Amino acid sequence: MIFIFPLRTMAPLSLAIFLGGCASLSADGGFDTVSHTAQERLAQTTRWSRSASDIDGVTQEVRSLLATPLSPDAAVYIALINNRTLQAAYSELGIAEADLVQAGRLPNPGFSFSRTRSGDDIKIERSLSMSLVRLLTMPATAQIEAGRFEQTKLSLGEHMLRTAALTRKAYYQAIAAAQSVQYQEQVQQAAALAHELSARMAARGNFSALDAAREQAFSLDSDAQLTRTRLRALEARENLLRLLGLATDDGAMQLPPRLPALPQQATTLTDVERFAMQQRLDVQSARLQLTALQQSLGLSRTTRLVNVFDLGYVRNRESGKAAETGYQLSLEIPLFDWGQARVAKAEARYLQAAHQLAATALQAQSEVRLAYATQQQAYRLARQYEDVVIPLRKRIAEETLLRYNGMLLSVFDLLSDAREQAAAVNATIDAARDYWVADCELQLALGGTPDWATRQAPSSQGNHHE
Repeated sequence: MIFIFPLRTMAPLSLAIFLGGCASLSADGGFDTVSHTAQERLAQTTRWSRSASDIDGVTQEVRSLLATPLSPDAAVYIALINNRTLQAAYSELGIAEADLVQAGRLPNPGFSFSRTRSGDDIKIERSLSMSLVRLLTMPATAQIEAGRFEQTKLSLGEHMLRTAALTRKAYYQAIAAAQSVQYQEQVQQAAALAHELSARMAARGNFSALDAAREQAFSLDSDAQLTRTRLRALEARENLLRLLGLATDDGAMQLPPRLPALPQQATTLTDVERFAMQQRLDVQSARLQLTALQQSLGLSRTTRLVNVFDLGYVRNRESGKAAETGYQLSLEIPLFDWGQARVAKAEARYLQAAHQLAATALQAQSEVRLAYATQQQAYRLARQYEDVVIPLRKRIAEETLLRYNGMLLSVFDLLSDAREQAAAVNATIDAARDYWVADCELQLALGGTPDWATRQAPSSQGNHHE
């Protein structure tokens, strides 16, 4: 079968045939781009578990990491290789690559055969046809799918960065919640002791019934507050376990007893909005989507009138006659459907993507401004609690103890000061937690840049408020 085409169609046809011969599934399914993003922006590695052996290998590695208290980086690493929601999202790469490869394959030819009989006469008809429209538009279609494949890579990279940021947040929140439980237990113990002492003194007539009732009410309120604090700690721990993809049989998760120490000073950034526009993967993905839809719109306009155009080779044979050979054309006549609806749909999608890109850019700029301001203010507040409030509470506690030893204050004054000191420590823990959470939000808003993502916390643990 030989087709003779006009000279002007040879270039796109040659490219289409070249693409059809080269289109094949890659070994990594496009995952190398996502892996490179994790290495560049998080200084981490991620994996796509595509078989049972891959999952078993990840499980064994996770269990070995759980043998020691987790660091923030170890928690992020476990999430990047073991979070099942992230692993499920990685499968979008396989779907997008399959669409790309399919777009680069030559369309299958169609074959028809008929055999009819009239008395002793037998008539046999054979035809072999191929869609010329699909063949001619094959380079443009492949280019569109290539753009969508790149967009999928960017979207999954952004998903991966968001998972890492959420894991860091959950890590700091879980540690802070466990610390709060410890100090709330001290408050509850002091309140219970004050209640017991006031009840005994009231029974002997050395304490008023009103003051004894107040101490009892404070003790009951401390019990309730401790219950709520323990529940919040449980919720924070379970949230971290979900992000890490851990089940009960994976082993017990161990966390450090305290939050990392604050950095010596907050990092100052300039022109964060422009930097975010250059780095954020969701903005890049929206741009690629707009480009792909622009190409798709051009293709829809090109094929609006002729959407079906098949060329076929025909061979007919009839008893007692020489074989008939030739070709046939099959053309869709735009009698009722002139393609306006397809073009209008493509134009609407393009306009939608243009507005979506603008909205994504505005959202990113707003997020990075708010995240940077929040991080700066959270650092100032946390530093104030650590450098001013806690030392002040310690001096107050020392003075209170001196006056108690000199019989100038009662034991209730001493217990009240202990409660206030514990409350100040809890507020310091909350402020430090808010700073680390705000730092994670800023990293995400900036697109997980290396200068931020690889910055390590000091090795010394604790906020120096034993």
